[in-house]
Amino acid sequence: MVVMGNCCMSTPSVNTEQTEFNGARILTIATSAGNNLGLNKKDTNRTQYCTRVSYLYHKESDNEGSTQGTQGQKADVKGRAAGKDACSPGPERSSESSHTMQKRAQKEAKSTHSDSHSSQQDLMKTPSAEDEKGDVDLYRGEEEIQKELQDKQQSKSAAVGEAQRSVSAAEDLQTYSEREWKGNTTKSLLIRKGYEAIASEFNLRRVRGDNYCALRATLFQVLSQSKQLPAWLHDSDISKWPKEIQSDQDSIKEWQFPFETSKSKVQHLEQCLELLKKRWQETVQCKSLEERERMCLQVFRGHDEEYELLEALKFLMLRTAIHLHSDMEKGSDVPEFCWLLFARDSSKCPKTFLTNHLRHVGFSGGLEQVEMCLLGYSLQQTMRVVRLYKCDTEEFITYYPNDHKKDWPPLCLLTEDDRHYNVLIPKKSFKFDAYGRPKWNPPSDGQPSITTRL
Repeated sequence: MVVMGNCCMSTPSVNTEQTEFNGARILTIATSAGNNLGLNKKDTNRTQYCTRVSYLYHKESDNEGSTQGTQGQKADVKGRAAGKDACSPGPERSSESSHTMQKRAQKEAKSTHSDSHSSQQDLMKTPSAEDEKGDVDLYRGEEEIQKELQDKQQSKSAAVGEAQRSVSAAEDLQTYSEREWKGNTTKSLLIRKGYEAIASEFNLRRVRGDNYCALRATLFQVLSQSKQLPAWLHDSDISKWPKEIQSDQDSIKEWQFPFETSKSKVQHLEQCLELLKKRWQETVQCKSLEERERMCLQVFRGHDEEYELLEALKFLMLRTAIHLHSDMEKGSDVPEFCWLLFARDSSKCPKTFLTNHLRHVGFSGGLEQVEMCLLGYSLQQTMRVVRLYKCDTEEFITYYPNDHKKDWPPLCLLTEDDRHYNVLIPKKSFKFDAYGRPKWNPPSDGQPSITTRL
């Protein structure tokens, strides 16, 4: 029974039709009293014996299942026409209408969130752009603003360049010590005391802390301080050394490089030695300290060239070990460190020294003290190392090796634990004693400093 105003009538059948309104499909359901009433379209327009119920559907492009939804609505309305008021929003219709509204609200929320997200991104980008270009000060001239932007870009480039270097710029030792060793433990006090003893004579260059650090610190000192080439580097056949060792010892095949190469290991080692000779010659020929500084910074940037030079130093160590071991077998005089080097179970001969020690340097381990002596002997340079944790002992300053302190050029290094090495740069007022040893200032506690006799 359908109630319409004050009229009541039975609704045995339902007629449906579809119309278009503003691009949307509208389903119209008309109910009638049957054939005995003789209703037609005109009567439908004049009388209140029928009612129209319209459902607004989404556009066809928004929902692929609109056709199925239409069929479901038709069936539902036919079931209600038997005994329910078609004009009242029953529970089923209410749920359908709320479901449709929920979908629409979700779409609007997504659209709003997307717009908000894009606007937030624009807001995030805007300040940086304004910092570079749009930070306009009406009280400053255009040239002044442009200069400030250029200074910002240069500072950024300098920061990036500093991060890529393997050896940092020089800095004050005392400042570095106070920054890195702030505690009051026994070790912290000892390390700070060691820094204080040399702070007035040296500046510090920090070296990248990997397993190449001892080789890197040594090579930097060689290139930055050498005044002439050593005698062994004048040999014109330096590039033939890898092939000679390969034919005699058959050990180069075990060499490993920290980078990929298409050349054979012998050819690549030849290239490394030629590069070392070339860079050493270039730095010796520099006419000013500034020019030498620029050249060293070009080398120590963490590129393949730097590691080729470090591998060249390792090869020189192997070649020197072969010659020293041969002299030992012949009964010739050799430096004292040779007996320690080849007394180890893991390096009783040059081949086992390469296999168990040298080939791992830079990868899984660094240089030990006896190998530091071998490195100095290979380069014919005396490495004077300040060992901070040995402060107040005779080993505070140690020489690698200690038998050519007067006739080989000195290189100054620093270590806190015999594992990582940094570079010491002498200040202008640096002075040496009659034996070429530095004159240290006494520590703050008034105790006289001890200079090693090694």
